[in-house]
Parts: sequence; C-alpha cells; structure tokens
Amino acid sequence: MNQSTLEVLEFDKILEQVKTYALTEIARNRLQQLQPSARCEQVQNWMDETTEARAMLEVNASVPIPIMDRMSEVMAKLGKGFVLTPAELEACQNLLEGVKRLGKYMEALETTAPRLASYASSMFVLQELQEEIAGAIVNQQVADRASAALLRIRKRRLIIEERIRQKMQEVLRSPAYASMLQDTVIQERNGRLVVPVRRQYRKAFAGTVVDTSSTGSTVFIEPAAVTRWLDELGQLKAEEEKEVYRILTHLTGQVERHARELSVNIETIAHYDFVFAKAKYSRALDMRPVKLNTRGYCLLKQGRHPLLGAGAVPLDFYIGESNRALLITGPNTGGKTVALKTVGLLTLMAQAGLHVPVEAGSEIAVFEDILADIGDGQSMEQSLSTFSAHVLNILTMLNCADSRTLVLLDELGAGTDPAEGRGFAIAVLEEIFARGATIVATTHFGEIKEFAAYTEGFVNGCMEFDPDSLQPLYRLKIGTWGDSHAFLIALRLGMDPDLIARAHEISYGEQISYRPEPLPRTEKLMDSKAVEEHRETARALEKAEKDQERLQRQRRYEKKNLKIGDRVYISTMQRTGVVCEEEDEKGDLVVLVLGKKVRINQKRLTLHIDRAELYPENYDLDIVLESKEDRKKRKIMRKRHVEGLVIEHHDE
Repeated sequence: MNQSTLEVLEFDKILEQVKTYALTEIARNRLQQLQPSARCEQVQNWMDETTEARAMLEVNASVPIPIMDRMSEVMAKLGKGFVLTPAELEACQNLLEGVKRLGKYMEALETTAPRLASYASSMFVLQELQEEIAGAIVNQQVADRASAALLRIRKRRLIIEERIRQKMQEVLRSPAYASMLQDTVIQERNGRLVVPVRRQYRKAFAGTVVDTSSTGSTVFIEPAAVTRWLDELGQLKAEEEKEVYRILTHLTGQVERHARELSVNIETIAHYDFVFAKAKYSRALDMRPVKLNTRGYCLLKQGRHPLLGAGAVPLDFYIGESNRALLITGPNTGGKTVALKTVGLLTLMAQAGLHVPVEAGSEIAVFEDILADIGDGQSMEQSLSTFSAHVLNILTMLNCADSRTLVLLDELGAGTDPAEGRGFAIAVLEEIFARGATIVATTHFGEIKEFAAYTEGFVNGCMEFDPDSLQPLYRLKIGTWGDSHAFLIALRLGMDPDLIARAHEISYGEQISYRPEPLPRTEKLMDSKAVEEHRETARALEKAEKDQERLQRQRRYEKKNLKIGDRVYISTMQRTGVVCEEEDEKGDLVVLVLGKKVRINQKRLTLHIDRAELYPENYDLDIVLESKEDRKKRKIMRKRHVEGLVIEHHDE
C-alpha cells in the first residue's frame, strides 16, 4: 500500500487510537505495524475476527488478557546461561494462571465466537510448572517452603539473629559499659552490628573496631560477646544464598524445558489482545463490519470520518458498477475534501480488518493500492509550487494505476492557469480511467462537470448548499453537480452587491441585481396576516431552541458516576486520563494524566473507556494509578512517619 497515501489519509492516527485499547506491549507493537492488505480473503478473515471479538464483548466485556510483564526479558534469557530472578519466575506463573482464565473465558463463549475461541486450544496450561513456581516463589521472593534445606537455614538464622539482639541489648544495658558508650543504639557498619563507643575507651571495650566516625570522636565496635554469633550468621547467609541460587537454577531449567510452549502462549495471548483492541475500538465508536468485494464497488451508508468526532455529518456515498469515476463539486469549506478523505480512510480501515463507522448494509471494495493527491503539497526546500506538487503525484498515479487501484484527486487542475488547468484535468481523468482505475475527484471547473455529465462511466456529485442561509450542508448528493456559490458567499460576508453584480456580468455575460427588492406597500398590507404567522412560528422555534439548550445544560451537570480506573476525556486539556479518586462533595475527582495526579471537576470529564474494558478482573489498579515512587512512599508511610515525605496532588 502506498505509504504517502497512508500519511495523507492519517491512517497512523487511527492506529494510535486502536493502540490505546491494547493491554500488552507486543499487541501495541503489532498494531503500530498494521498495514492494509490487498488480499480479499485475508481481509475477510481479519474482519471476521474483529466481528467475533466484538460479539464476545457484548456478552462479557471483561476479557482476562494477561498483561505479560517481564515475559520478553524471560524469553530473551532462556537458553543463554542466565538464571531467572524471582520476579521473572513469578511473571511466568502469572502468565500460566492467565492462560487458564483466558481458556475458561473462551470456552464459555465458544458458541458466540467459534473461530476466535478455537485459538485457545493451542495454548498450554502447564499446570505442574505453574504449581512448582507458585510453591517456591511468593511476592517475588524465594519462599521458605521452597526446599527443606532453605527452611532449616532460615529457622536457624532467626534463632541466631534473636540471640545477637539479646546480647547486644545486654551490652547496652550493662552498667560496666554505660560510661563508654556514645549512644545506646545498635548500628550497622560494613555489614556488621556495632555499638558507638567513645574514642578514649576503644581499648577498654572488648570487641573489634569496624569503623570510625568522620570526626574521629566515636569508634564503632563489634562487641566480643556477639562475634561468634555474627560469624555463624554470616555463614548461614552464605548457605542461604547458595540454596536460593540452587532453587532458582532448578526453576529456570524447568522453564527452559517449556520454552516452546511458553512462546506459543505468549503469541496466542498477544493475538487475542490485538484482536480485542480492534473490537474495543469498534465498540467505543459504534462501528460495524462491511461486506467486501473485488469489483471496485463501494457503498457507504451514513459513513462518518472517525477522527472528526460525533459532530461530523454522515456521508452517503456509492461508486462502481456502471460508474467508475465520481466528480464532486461544491463551494469551498463545503466538505468536498472531507468526503474524499472519508472514502479513502474507511477503505484503508476495512482492508486492515477494522470495523468502520457506517450503518448496516454498507460495502467496501478491496483495492491493491490507493493513490491520493490531497493538499497543496508545496515545498520551500524543493521549490515546488502547488501545481508542480500535483503533477509529481499524478505521474506516480499514471505509472501505478490499474483496475485494482482507487485514485483520490483533490482540486484537480488547480494551481495554474484555469484554461490550461481544465484541459490538463480532463486529460488526466481520461488516462487514469482508461487504465481501469476507480476515481473520486473534486473540482470547481464547470468544463470538468460537463465532461463528467456526458462521458460514459463518469458521474457528477455535489456537496449540498442552503441558498437561503448561505451555509454548506456537508451532504453529498450524487447524480448532479453543484455551483461554487462564490458570489452568494461573498455577499453574505458583506461584499458590496453592486460589485457582486459586476462580477456576475463579467463571468456570465448577463446583468442581474444582487440587491434585495423591497415589497410594495400594498403587498405589505395584504400579507400582514402571513407576516404575523411567520413571527409566531419564529417565536415558537426560538422557544424550542431555548428549551433544548436548557436540557443540554441539565445533562451537562448530571452526576456521571465515574469510577476508579475509568479512562476519561478531559475537555480543558484535550487529553485522556485515568480516575484515581472518585467524586467528592464538590464534584471533583482526582485524575492521573501525563504521570501527574490532577484534581478536576466532573463537569470537565466524559467517560472514554469503562474500567471493565481496560483491566482484567481483580487487577491491582495501584500499578496504573500510582507511580513507582509514590507506591514506595505510601509503603513507608504505612510503617512510620517520615518528616517531609509527601505524595503530591495537583488541583486544576
């Protein structure tokens, strides 16, 4: 697929939106690299997967996709002589537990999505490996029960440590040492337990000097009474490290034995996450699957550009069969370019296996390539004018276009002398059409409209315009052409009516007045009743509009019932964040956005994605809602008070 077209139609922005619904880094990377396919069978398979995943979400939106943290590091270490850490082994255990949960989810919805559910049969449960790791690793540490030897060593270590504490306390409480001690606290220096002794008593105090204070007034001495116990403790620590290493080495070997099965599990989970991300995106924007074909026929019912939001005017569009080329006309800012981009982008999305924002009954053709010339393409660095940039794009189209190509041309023939531009545009259309391509183009030139009207295979279309309000309606009407309405728009913007009349005379060779003609006095009297009826209708409409505005304001201030973990859209920041604390009595919530916690009123928030769609059941939200630094601070605060230690919130 032409990469320039992907950029012009902003396909990368669609992928960025879909990526926000993925839970694993592997799936996000796959989505980043997703490209539309030209193979109709493959596109249909992708589309069917998305459809089945969407059906599953409608039944149960809490898909238990394992996060797979650290698994990339685990797989990179296997077979290279590395010993896995307790945290990495626990990640393997969590993965295997997630495989069981995901398998049960798929089994329960097998009738809803038979194709997607069948993928779970390729996963390996590995119950024995999961139980062995669970019995040895707890909270990312090697557990005492991991082996009998480790349990014995740690029990003996606890006994020795208790005896050392008792001996140290005896030294601190002894009257014989009271005058020698600088302070009655036990300290640790260079890995040894010591007591602070005044320098002048260093020889009188029985023990080994381990360290000296910076001023030299205090020496830190390991009492002789605990030296034997400390030596034994050091020996026990060495034995413990050796036994822990043996256990980790054994577990690493067990994991390496099942490296292939783990790799299959990771790939299957990543594919599930990839597919469900597309389905969640479909559900969030109320999208649908479309029928696919290879004959160049496209029918969009109420198609919406997915990047324009809910305010976009839906597009009804069709091309193909008897008409392979559509020429769209209409005023500037009337929506011609948006219509062009909507057709191209929805085609790209469908060929990538994504659902598209259309109504049921829509159909999209699968093309081998989509070529687009949209925008002026000017370049200061390359000294390209608007027309030159268009010509370079059209040269590419002429070299590549065939019967499996969709060509999108915006303002064909613009940027040069109008007479030559019109001739150039018609010649280009004839040549591309002769190569069998499907064409959608926009233009202002009347001669091109006439060419389309009288040329077989071509059809005109126009963006509708309200001549009374002089406002574009952004609706495409196929089968007729439209005017540019330049004179009416200029008149509405305040241009002198006489000047507009002169422009009309120059353009069309006829004189016409653009000044409003006042009604005769008799007509005004005769139509007084009609005028009054008109005024009553206007007042009724005004009242209805005010009532509608009042209802909208009421809805705006209704309680939104946002929950911790919900992803919300922040209107004032034009960004998304995650709710950390629910609404207080003032209507404020705490939202995590750009790594900071910000207090924002609920009026500025709208629900973007419910937490049930983002996280597996019983997922620890602290991992998402708090930074690693804040989690450490909170852990310290639970144990003791530390002066100056704070966790900050930012009020907007």
